[in-house]
Amino acid sequence: MAESTVLLADDDKAIRMVVTQALTRNGFAVRATSNAATLWKWIEDGEGDVVITDVILPDENGLDLLPRIRKLRPNLRVIVMSAQNTLLTAVKAAQRGAFEYLPKPFDLVELVGAVKKALSQPAARVERRDDKDADEEQLPLIGSSPAMQEIYRTLARLISTDLTVIISGESGTGKELVAKALHDYGPRRTGPFVAINMAAIPRDLIESELFGHERGAFTGATQRHMGRFEQAEGGTLFLDEIGDMPVEAQTRLLRVLQESEYTTVGGRTPIRTNVRIVAATHHNLRRLVAQGLFREDLFYRLNVVPIRLPPLRERTEDVPTLVRHFLTQAEKEGLPAKRLDEMAMERLRAYRWPGNVRELENLVRRLAALYSQEVIGADVIEAELSEVPALAGTGEERDSENLGSAVERHLRDYFSAHKDGLPPPGLYERIIREVERPLLTVCLGATRGNQIKASELLGLNRNTLRKKLRELDIQVVRGVK
Repeated sequence: MAESTVLLADDDKAIRMVVTQALTRNGFAVRATSNAATLWKWIEDGEGDVVITDVILPDENGLDLLPRIRKLRPNLRVIVMSAQNTLLTAVKAAQRGAFEYLPKPFDLVELVGAVKKALSQPAARVERRDDKDADEEQLPLIGSSPAMQEIYRTLARLISTDLTVIISGESGTGKELVAKALHDYGPRRTGPFVAINMAAIPRDLIESELFGHERGAFTGATQRHMGRFEQAEGGTLFLDEIGDMPVEAQTRLLRVLQESEYTTVGGRTPIRTNVRIVAATHHNLRRLVAQGLFREDLFYRLNVVPIRLPPLRERTEDVPTLVRHFLTQAEKEGLPAKRLDEMAMERLRAYRWPGNVRELENLVRRLAALYSQEVIGADVIEAELSEVPALAGTGEERDSENLGSAVERHLRDYFSAHKDGLPPPGLYERIIREVERPLLTVCLGATRGNQIKASELLGLNRNTLRKKLRELDIQVVRGVK
């Protein structure tokens, strides 16, 4: 069989040489050039089986070649390389039909593997997009660290799909930004993006919030209420803190994912739904499944494409870029222009950021608003960081957080979610039920469903335990831990 030919365009002579050597060792013929004009002539002449191109070429942007290549030779696979390591570049490459996107510096083994895959897989049809490319002004994710590069590549692969995605990461890492990027750059971008936080809604109202309710469905339901699924029809529904969803609502959500239909609370007629589900959590869902607090079948339905967002302490090389971005935003909002000196920036990079990107953004806004000096020094940063409470909301530190502190934090988040208003009446009873259910469930799991042992462990009368199990609709399975 004749050897396949790879067309390579990069203005860096060293990269052309290294890539050519690697591909030649793997049995490929290579034609290399430093400019887009020569590459395009080869393509017009029908040469090459795979194209590898840099984005920035002396005479043309490599991404601008992609639509022309797709029109002239739709089956020719193109691999894009770039030192412009942003989500925008990855998304543009995917939008314009690139087979693969590799940020520089790249792994030669991965590049060779991408070439082999491009030759072995049948050409897929790329959907044409009539609207404009992603706008850099609206770029939701910032950073060029290796960890973020992998996130960008994953998102670029997902934008043309409708797959269910679950995003995990600590509070403040930007989970909703990722969900919004999937929506804004994907096929549902003209539809609504609806977000709902499971942790901020009382347990007994979650099903009504998600699926809506009919008039008279329960006490106080004086009129029909449109649920979030109905609001998100044709678009994306973002289920934040999915790990806090009660089991009853999990069962109904599973049906939606399986059957693409639901019924409102108090309703009888199934309603067809067409939404993309993107979920997020700071919990370890596998651990919740093992504890019986999250349905295993729902976990696997949601976990089609998992995305883990790294905490800021794992990508501190992105801190300077983020700081400059937030300072620019603050200046656009009318705050004085500021910059940080080198020592101040190093102090920020050395900090562990328990509140992640959200904490950094708040700090930068504070610096822009409260300090008169144009150049912020390390002394100011030190003073600001010394005032940060010892316990912030990271996954690391929450492991040692006591129950009282966790409940207090949850309540503060709950009240904050209502902004200037107050939660609905009956808060005491709702909170007691929130604590009771996991307490009883975990104790029953520890005693393998033995209610006598569980009642002794809890210090409750056995009849009292049985009554609570009925009230909370907790299923008891003997012999399962």
